[in-house]
Amino acid sequence: MYIYPDNLKSKATLWLWALRDLAIIGIGSLISVFALSQLGFFVPIVLTAAYAFLSIRMDDTSILDFLRYAVRYFLLQQQSYSWGMTKTIQNQR
Repeated sequence: MYIYPDNLKSKATLWLWALRDLAIIGIGSLISVFALSQLGFFVPIVLTAAYAFLSIRMDDTSILDFLRYAVRYFLLQQQSYSWGMTKTIQNQR
């Protein structure tokens, strides 16, 4: 079921995921199945399942978006704070 974006401004979604996320989940699933069947390696399937869970979209946002914003705000971008008044008020006598 393809849901057309509202007013052509939101991202196109398929079920609960954006189409880009669905492509990443599909490619990750193929790699995971190959790694599990040939190498007996479980890590890719766990990472793909975690990404699939974190990228579920509700009301045009996801847990993964929130985590990206939080990491950018707290760890990657410099925060600057200015204390005090910006305009000087002079006392008239």
